[in-house]
Amino acid sequence: MAITYTWTVTNMSVLQTPQPDFVVSAKWLCSGVDGDYSGEISGIQEFPDQQGDEFTPYANLTESEVLDWVWEQMGSDGKSNKEACVEGQIESEKNTPV
Repeated sequence: MAITYTWTVTNMSVLQTPQPDFVVSAKWLCSGVDGDYSGEISGIQEFPDQQGDEFTPYANLTESEVLDWVWEQMGSDGKSNKEACVEGQIESEKNTPV
């Protein structure tokens, strides 16, 4: 069976400059499920300059948009590396060492 990954934003920190409610970090959670087995990893990603000239008011932000910022800041392999950690947890559950 394949692992189904779910990414969520669980919290965001803001400053009031340069714009009101300027998001400077997001706490994220990556969880994975494979049948009866599951794993998760979480972290905080900072992006003080992420919004730049295309500022989106806090109330208008979508989780998808913030996750795109998170993944961009993680770098090219960041998302896949986090999912690999979750996969490792699930594989450890499936094949528990003695």
